[in-house]
Amino acid sequence: MEKSTTNFIVRLKKQKEDALEFIIDTYMPFVKAIAIKILSQHNMCAVDECVNDVFLSVWQNAHQFKGDEADFKKWIGMITKYKAIDLYRQLDKQHEREKNPVALETVAQNEDIQAQILKTEEKNELLFAISKLDKLDREIFMMKYYLELSNSEVADALGITKAAVDNRLYRGKKKLAANIQLKERFV
Repeated sequence: MEKSTTNFIVRLKKQKEDALEFIIDTYMPFVKAIAIKILSQHNMCAVDECVNDVFLSVWQNAHQFKGDEADFKKWIGMITKYKAIDLYRQLDKQHEREKNPVALETVAQNEDIQAQILKTEEKNELLFAISKLDKLDREIFMMKYYLELSNSEVADALGITKAAVDNRLYRGKKKLAANIQLKERFV
């Protein structure tokens, strides 16, 4: 199916990669302009990080979007604005820490930051592994662990039984553990 301005939203909700490519091609200048405006005091790496976060967020949350192309532009603009502001605040805190003299509390904070970075990397690895699951399992994991819905709520939302959700979570966890262990062997 050919992507166009009329069907890219539907295709994005169906997790079709060509729709994401269309969105990146179409909205990259818009997203980048917002990120540059907010992150102008920081380097281009921060802008690129923000832009990547925006498109990842759009991909992961496409099912939540409701509206037409004009609404989509507003939606992606708001995501960009909030991602850029969050990154701006993080970079300012980091810059402030670098300006202050190093004390024992600062060393402890740096260790906490390193732990947070490791946690974030592990979370990103887990998200990548989840993205490799089939669509229904992926939806169940996102609803259960990121939206923090109960198994019954997930079952109701997807129109399946609670036992099916329990089984898919169990099997999915085994698949994720196997994928992550396999990856660690080759690293």
